[in-house]
Amino acid sequence: MASVNKLIIIGNLGSEPEMRFTPNGNPVTSFRVATNWRYTTGQGERREETEWFTVVAWNRLAEQCNQFLTKGRLVYAEGRLRTRTWEGQDGQRHFRSEIVADKVTFLDRQAVAPLPEERAEEAEAGGAEAGGAEAGELEPEDIPFVGED
Repeated sequence: MASVNKLIIIGNLGSEPEMRFTPNGNPVTSFRVATNWRYTTGQGERREETEWFTVVAWNRLAEQCNQFLTKGRLVYAEGRLRTRTWEGQDGQRHFRSEIVADKVTFLDRQAVAPLPEERAEEAEAGGAEAGGAEAGELEPEDIPFVGED
């Protein structure tokens, strides 16, 4: 039987992205994304819960995220869940779950224009996402669950 490990999140960056390099020279960028869930309790009280995710991007995607993302930006991230385990200096086992990104899209208006390589790829593919609102660009208000109470 096939298996699936796929996560999709839309949220705001909680801090500046952090880029570093592996010993082989491959770039890796990590950043934290906050998602909010708003709901009303059975007693009619409105509540909001925030969930934090660590997103990790590699190679060209890592460079783009480091260059264009800043704290507070609205971002769409898609990838797989990976859990790392290590033993700390205190002898305790530590766990960290993170999203290894396959795709990161900048959703707020600061990043309306696609990156140059995205334009070239989409033009070759003849895709509808070649840039601009007339080409089907996704705006935050087009997403039904962002910002709803």
